[in-house]
Amino acid sequence: MPKANFASEAVENYLKAIYQICQGTEGAPVQDIAEQLGVSAPGVSKMLRHLAAHQLVRYTPYQPVHLTDLGEKIALETIRHHRLLELYLMESLGYGWEQVHSEAERLEHHISEEFEASIERLLGFPSFDPHGDPIPTRDGRMPPPVMVTLGAQEDGARLVVRRVTDEDGDLLRYLGERGLRPGTAVVILDREPFGGSLRLQVADREQRISPEAARHVFIERLAPAPAPPERTTEC
Repeated sequence: MPKANFASEAVENYLKAIYQICQGTEGAPVQDIAEQLGVSAPGVSKMLRHLAAHQLVRYTPYQPVHLTDLGEKIALETIRHHRLLELYLMESLGYGWEQVHSEAERLEHHISEEFEASIERLLGFPSFDPHGDPIPTRDGRMPPPVMVTLGAQEDGARLVVRRVTDEDGDLLRYLGERGLRPGTAVVILDREPFGGSLRLQVADREQRISPEAARHVFIERLAPAPAPPERTTEC
């Protein structure tokens, strides 16, 4: 989708942030936008008036913000650039998964549609970025992200990691050292009392993870293992 002439880097960052905050919620509160972008609430309100004037958001003071159809298209295009770039940097240029987010943040506003199409083709038309987040399609479709966290599961649960949050490089190094990457099978063995660490079976190794880190790992539950057949004896 060609970029609108008013879709500056700042505009794209705001629209992307609003889209991400709205996942699983009804609108994006001004304070949440301010916290995510690291700007003041009055600065957010000023930008929201600008976005509303260009019909990119629906904004009423003191109420949560909603994207218009045009605003959502621009947000999804920016997210698509970002996630394809993350995968390209990791798969083709040898970046670590803890490095690609910040690099893609800088590059996502400046690549052409031709470059986007080329890296998508080079990567084999992927559906997910290195952290398990879905990549929007060229026509702006994207499945909802997995929102169920590892820390919310009970002992004995059989799980598979589907995605992790990607903004904190130190957290990604911590998770990577413990093998907690998308597609990895996990079983919660037990947890220490009073908010202590979780003991996990990660693939074929035992690992421990802090409750705070577990909040940033999103999982899908696996079906319980089938019970072994009963043995019968003949008289």
